[in-house]
Amino acid sequence: MSGFDTVLVVDWSAGRRSPPRPSSDAIWMGTARAGLAQEPVYLRSRIEAEAWLSEFFAHERAAGRRVLTGFDFPFGYPQGFARTVTGSDDPLALWTWLEARISDDARGVNNRFEVAEAINARFAGPGPFWGKTHFDRWPGIPYRKAGIVFDAVPEWRACDRAARAASSCFQLAFPPTVGSQALMGLPVLERLRRLPGVAVWPFQDWTAAPVVLAEIWPGLIEPAVKARMTPGAIRDREQVRALSLALARMTPEALEDMLRDTAPEAAEEAWVLGAGHAETLAALCQQEAA
Repeated sequence: MSGFDTVLVVDWSAGRRSPPRPSSDAIWMGTARAGLAQEPVYLRSRIEAEAWLSEFFAHERAAGRRVLTGFDFPFGYPQGFARTVTGSDDPLALWTWLEARISDDARGVNNRFEVAEAINARFAGPGPFWGKTHFDRWPGIPYRKAGIVFDAVPEWRACDRAARAASSCFQLAFPPTVGSQALMGLPVLERLRRLPGVAVWPFQDWTAAPVVLAEIWPGLIEPAVKARMTPGAIRDREQVRALSLALARMTPEALEDMLRDTAPEAAEEAWVLGAGHAETLAALCQQEAA
């Protein structure tokens, strides 16, 4: 078992309120404890998810259990982005900036495109954010990436390259995409990190924190997830279950090594837990399925 008593993996969503019946492209929580998976939890909105997470962290702390929680969206942006937006290289200053500007409600109605458009206005030329759900709205956001040169900030983070990510944090629409999830997730994390005992990896000292928040990417275990996809299976559910178990079944030493295996850019850009260790995680998933 790892140095954590509980591993929670969160599949996030930037969409509207999900239907009552569990479905894909929604919010799923996968928990593993003592090497065993619990039934993944389906939540219909980000507001419900934030309340669930706050209660979960409090319950785990009261029980004396240390928690590693992974979220499947970027915790940071390429070098130089935070300074252009906030005047500081501190990635958590960007979290605070976004939390003060992003709005959301129980239906999932939000202003992420308006905020992205305002950020784009701080950069010369088109972008860096691109992709939108309506061609004629938000004129400050290009509909497609063509014409964006990414000279002020890189398109990709160091960890995106290490993990061979499928999309950039600047892509807001057209699957696969994580850009909108980040804009709608970081404000929630900003509030969660203010709770007692919470630390953000790799930006803060996480070594003794009761609750550690980390960026993950389920694409690292894609072969294992494909093997689980029986008729009627929901991909998001299978992803959170498989990855939570893989992380929970690592030895304390192996998991600590993985948490420490980052690049210098991680201090500003964040890092994907497990980047460069896809084979190890996939093997642990196969072990669980055996």
